Amino acid sequence: MQSKAQIDQLLGQKSEAKEIPGVVAVAATGEEVVYQGAFGKRDVSKDDAMTADSVFWIASMTKAMTAAAGMQLVEQGKLSLEDPIGTVLPDLAAPQVFEGFDAKGEPKLRPAKNPITLRHLMTHTAGFAYDMWNGDMVQYLEKTGTPGVTSCQNAALRTPVMTDPGTRWEYGTNIDFVGKAVEAVSGKRLDAYLRDELFTPLGMTDTGFRIGESQRQRLVGMHARGEDGSLAPIPFELEQDPEFHMGGGGLYGTAADYIKFTQMILNKGRGNGNQVLKPETVALMGQNHIGDLNMTRLSSAVAFATNDVDLYPGMDKKWGLSFMINTAKTPEGRSPGSLAWAGLANTYFWIDRSRDITGVILMQVLPFADGKCLEAFSGFESGVYAGLDAAQKAA
Repeated sequence: MQSKAQIDQLLGQKSEAKEIPGVVAVAATGEEVVYQGAFGKRDVSKDDAMTADSVFWIASMTKAMTAAAGMQLVEQGKLSLEDPIGTVLPDLAAPQVFEGFDAKGEPKLRPAKNPITLRHLMTHTAGFAYDMWNGDMVQYLEKTGTPGVTSCQNAALRTPVMTDPGTRWEYGTNIDFVGKAVEAVSGKRLDAYLRDELFTPLGMTDTGFRIGESQRQRLVGMHARGEDGSLAPIPFELEQDPEFHMGGGGLYGTAADYIKFTQMILNKGRGNGNQVLKPETVALMGQNHIGDLNMTRLSSAVAFATNDVDLYPGMDKKWGLSFMINTAKTPEGRSPGSLAWAGLANTYFWIDRSRDITGVILMQVLPFADGKCLEAFSGFESGVYAGLDAAQKAA
């Protein structure tokens, strides 16, 4: 496969040049893994080479799995996409909308004009924001002494919404509430629910909120990109005994595990011999659920955590039940209507149902949307499509 050599060369060169510390990338069709590679170091300050089974904080790549869990419960009639979620989560029964700060710097709030639904939460249209892309939320957390969401403290979720539910797309803590809803109606903690209903059936033995002993041996270190472009290891670990399991970003896992999840989406809910979602549910998850609204550019309000994020500038981007949907073909070759998302430490995936191809690429670098990491992702994805095109020509 010509493109395999092309991808190996690109990812190897980027790692050797210390443009990225290390990377694992996997691509697969619904049937089989067609590319796998590991390059560079787990930690630039140590000798351990990156391996295919290295463990990463996958952050917001957790969201699609929490949404899948929620959709299992929708199938069972235990959750509804349309009903007010306040009936399941009393904390969301009377949402308050943020309207700025008064003369004393105190937040001004008013009751929301409509209730929050599970669909709002899954599509980031409920109004909840992440502070790292919303300066008002940074100020709100400081003023009220509310902890940040990565503290995994319940108090972190007690924030107002920034707009009336259903009126605009804004990326935020929505999927953490989906995780809470899963717990409320299943009677299980989120870690146990995901393990029993998703990970075990799909054969994902290396994914979880808690880093096990065997995972710790293979854990990839976090790195920060300096202003001069250099990479430095930084201490980073999510709370291992959290008050709540962060359905929006708490999981650690491997590329080999995550590709099993994305292959399940390609295979209409089936993986490892188990049907974990109905085909019609998977189809529903991949449709646009925000109507005329569009995903907006994300402008950084916390520089060490994220750069500005503007994927495919000029293209309308929609949102499914926890996936970004591109509406036009991308420069790399991804088909219109494909599903994708990412994690804060520069982990990325896409699922192209038209071409039956999916890819996962994992790095551990902050801030998010790092230029060199995005180059690695783009080159990997382009190589996968080049291989696909060559194979089809040969056939």
